[in-house]
Amino acid sequence: MTEVIKYNQIKAADMCRYDGISLGEVMLRLDPRDIPTARVRDHIRVSQGGGETNVACGLAYTFGLRTAVLTALVDDVIGHNIRNQMREAGVDTSKILWWNTKNDRTKYSTDKKGTICNGVNFTYNGAGVLPSDTTYYRGNSAARLLEPGDFDFDELFGKEGVRVFNTGGILTLIGPKTGELAIEAACKAAEYGTFVSADLNYRSKVEPDKNKARAINKKLAPYLGMLVGNDSDLADALGYETKAPKNAPYTDWIQAYKQTVLQVAKDLPNLSLIGTQWRGAHNADLISWGAVLYDALNGVFYEAPARENVPIRDRTGGGDSFASGVIAALLKGNDLATAVNWGAAHGVLVQETPGDITCVGEKSVLAEVNRALKGGGVKAVR
Repeated sequence: MTEVIKYNQIKAADMCRYDGISLGEVMLRLDPRDIPTARVRDHIRVSQGGGETNVACGLAYTFGLRTAVLTALVDDVIGHNIRNQMREAGVDTSKILWWNTKNDRTKYSTDKKGTICNGVNFTYNGAGVLPSDTTYYRGNSAARLLEPGDFDFDELFGKEGVRVFNTGGILTLIGPKTGELAIEAACKAAEYGTFVSADLNYRSKVEPDKNKARAINKKLAPYLGMLVGNDSDLADALGYETKAPKNAPYTDWIQAYKQTVLQVAKDLPNLSLIGTQWRGAHNADLISWGAVLYDALNGVFYEAPARENVPIRDRTGGGDSFASGVIAALLKGNDLATAVNWGAAHGVLVQETPGDITCVGEKSVLAEVNRALKGGGVKAVR
């Protein structure tokens, strides 16, 4: 097996065309704002997002890095809408695999009836004791049909060059061969010296059978340099149980989570970084927030200051933005203490803005890092 690249071996920027590549599903998100989906009639907000592609968007939009996405879309107005939104975030969309609607019997062809479609979800943010709720329409999506051989990884990783490759647990489980594709990509990335990161992101609505999820993710895990997953993800996707009571405060949770991480690091010596965000949800509008990053090479844990009782607008994308904050810090030559703080700040800021990705720049991330480290409040900018 090819040696997995460590976080301290990431290629220099001038050696690669891309700082980051994300392989995964992207969907059109319909947000009914403050009206539950069953009652919504108008004023729907439209955005795009996906557990893996959100990382590429964050790296490009917030941190100004060179990214692209590997995904599949149907070549229709919905697909164009999704593509255009990613372009607006600064992401290179030239690697998207397009399904035509000519029904010409080629491999990537469908009709205009929606037989193969672009994925759509309705995400209601929730309010107070009404929880957030997402309904998915992805059963016949183009991304679900992705499989090994769909992308030229020798060209991408070998000739063009990629510093960090990212994928995740949504992609591995949405389709019959998407897990095999993720493993193919991670293996090729490692072969060409690219650092590989994955967020487990287990969702029961994607794959209710945890044993199936674990079987696939255990095949992917040996190719990773960085693993992102909270206690429930590590349990559901890999089978590691964290002995912390439900709704435990951060101080209790972090001690139990650290023990789980140490076991994961022992079992998977290829990992050089393991980390996650922590969300203590008081209700749909109010959370506490923390983050931790483990340096498996040196046996050191790094923690961001826990933020208590933070009002939020949209809880989607916190983990993805944590991952992109950490990766951005590494790509820009920062140390791990800085990386966990960038991840925590970017992760909480995405929840202050509508949609799956942040609407802020790097300056706002640095300001939030500063604020949290000093324990300060929020001042108006005039």
